[in-house]
Formats: sequence, structure tokens, C-alpha cells
Amino acid sequence: MSTVAPPPLPPLSPTDRTAVRRGRNRAVVDRAALHALLADGLVAHLGVDVGDGAGRHPVVLPCAYAVDLDGPDDGGTLYVHGSVAARWLVGATDATVCVTVTELDGLVLARSGFHHSMNYRSAVVIGIARLVTDDAERARALDAIVDHMAPGRSATLRPATRKELAATAVLAVPLREASMKARAEGPVDEPADVAAGGWAGHVPLRRTADAAVPDADSPGPVPAHVAARVAALSGVRSR
Repeated sequence: MSTVAPPPLPPLSPTDRTAVRRGRNRAVVDRAALHALLADGLVAHLGVDVGDGAGRHPVVLPCAYAVDLDGPDDGGTLYVHGSVAARWLVGATDATVCVTVTELDGLVLARSGFHHSMNYRSAVVIGIARLVTDDAERARALDAIVDHMAPGRSATLRPATRKELAATAVLAVPLREASMKARAEGPVDEPADVAAGGWAGHVPLRRTADAAVPDADSPGPVPAHVAARVAALSGVRSR
């Protein structure tokens, strides 16, 4: 039986706001690389303006997140959640926000301070955040955020209570408008500095996880999905 290949993914940086201008040699245009980075990352930083009038100012907050590549928004959907009373969430609703995810893969130690750098993968997503009001989508998003921390975890938990759901809001950001940069090499020194001698190189970094520590009141062995997550997290390293 013949199969139809899926259509190619659109390139990154589809708008002027996400076009890479500095360090274009670090720009990543493959949208699949963005998807891989978002799958690897654990913490997003959300930038939003809060307050009113002269007191209006930007804030950047770390948050858990999840991605649904088949979500209802253009290019897929990135979800974040927070308290319904959070000032940042009120400020982000129906407003343009910026979400970043970065994975640090190494320290680059050059022969001059100017050329010291880092190896990294970093994504910027810009879009209008919408408040998720559909109950089914909100439930899927909250489960996805839990499962992004530990795949399979949500299926083992009790259902959320009405009080918990009433206290939690979910924001969705479209993935269409995004850019990504990456660096994965040693130092780029001036020829004169290389000729002068001196040590240079890079220090690869990788995420690792220790064995899961059961809560004092938690019976039985560590669940298989938790052990699998520990193993997977320990294996995430530079691409």
C-alpha cells in the first residue's frame, strides 16, 4: 500500500520580528530542529508587559511548558499555565508575548576574552497568547505539561478537582513565528592569538539526573515511567 509523504515543514523566521540579523551563521532554518529543542527543554521563559500607564514594565518569568505540534494554532501550539490571579497571566492574555527556550551544551574557552563563548541551542517564539477556554483543550494542555516533565505521568494521577481547575489558567502561543540559533564548535580565535600559543578549547556540558527519591509516604518501588525519565534526562546532551 502506498503512503503519502507529509508536506514539508515551513522554514523558521517567517516574519521580520523573528528574522536573525546578528550571527546569521548560527541561524537554524529547519523547523524540525526547533521541535527537537522544545522536546529536550524543560524550562521556558515568557516575556510580557505588565501594569498600566507609567507603571507598565516588562517581566520575564520561568515556566513549565508543553508543545502540541498538531494543536489548533498556526504552526502548532506552545502551552504554559499559571494561577488565574497571576498578574503576568492577565497581562499576557490577548497580548503579544515572547517565549524562549535555551539548552546550554558547552563552555567555549578561547585565547582572548573577546572570543569566549558558549555552545547552545536557543529558540525564540513570538505570538499573541490566547487564554484556553475550551475544557477539553485545557485538560489536554495540563496533561501535556505534566507529561513533558515525565512522559506517561498524567495517566497515573487522579483527575484534577474543580477547585484546582478553577485556580489554573492555560495560555496558548502559536509556533509559527519563531527563530532558532545554535552553536556547536570550539573557539574561533584570531590567527595571531593562535600563533602566540596558550590553551584554548571547550568544555562539553550535559544534563544529568540522579536516581529518583521517593517521598517518605510513597509506597512501593519507583514507577517505570519515572525511572525511564531519569534515564532519558541523563542522556540529553549536545546535538
